[in-house]
Amino acid sequence: MRTEAHGVTPVLISLSAFGASEVRRHGQLWFSELSLAAGADGVEVRSELLTDPERELPAIASALRAASKRAVYSSAEGLWRADGELDLPALERALAATQALGSTRLKMSIGGFQRTSHVSLSTLQQRLSASTIELLIENDQTPQAGSLGALQDFFQAADAQRLTLGMTFDIGNWHWTGECPLQAAATLAKRVRYVHCKGVQRLAKGWVAVALADSSAPWRAVLRALPNDVPWAIEYPLQGDDLLAVTRCEIAQLRQVAASMAQDSRGSLMRLS
Repeated sequence: MRTEAHGVTPVLISLSAFGASEVRRHGQLWFSELSLAAGADGVEVRSELLTDPERELPAIASALRAASKRAVYSSAEGLWRADGELDLPALERALAATQALGSTRLKMSIGGFQRTSHVSLSTLQQRLSASTIELLIENDQTPQAGSLGALQDFFQAADAQRLTLGMTFDIGNWHWTGECPLQAAATLAKRVRYVHCKGVQRLAKGWVAVALADSSAPWRAVLRALPNDVPWAIEYPLQGDDLLAVTRCEIAQLRQVAASMAQDSRGSLMRLS
């Protein structure tokens, strides 16, 4: 799922962006088709919003295949349980769903990974080596699985086991754990294979996700600090009376940002040469 040869950053839609209640009402196939009609390069299907996986996943896979678009499967289950035990049933469910979706990329958080979990990394390595699916670790909104320290500990332990895993970098989630996304980007950039684009604002009730244009965080600087050859996904609210037009507009705006950053990067390389 790397960037195409012509250098355009693929823009996907995380289907949770349309709102949980609406997605459950219409189904993820409906929103997948809307996303493709709006010009998205693919979608991220969410396990927590599936109502009939055995029917929905093959239908979405068929629609994406017909349009030559891509998919990522997102599992809401953590890889490790709260007691630190590797949750193999959760992993197997996620791998099976990813395969049913016709995807080669699975996104999960580390869940309750802790020091006692290190011994189970070999089991995870063995299972993944028998699969063609790439597992990407996401920073979620919890201290246990979304803080920079927790993720550094995990990746160091995985590296020691010679288990090389990429990362889904959510640029907004760091605010929920009280950390600096720029520092996280500087530390983890080499592992990033997929980016969740999400603006944030601080309200009385806490942090909320908003469109990038409305964000109070330095999202452009964060994106510049990350690899420029990986897909981006919209994971902020997409709402409006004309949802197709709203989605099309947000995709176009994100592509403009990507194109501008790519141009700046090329200019910098030329000045250095």
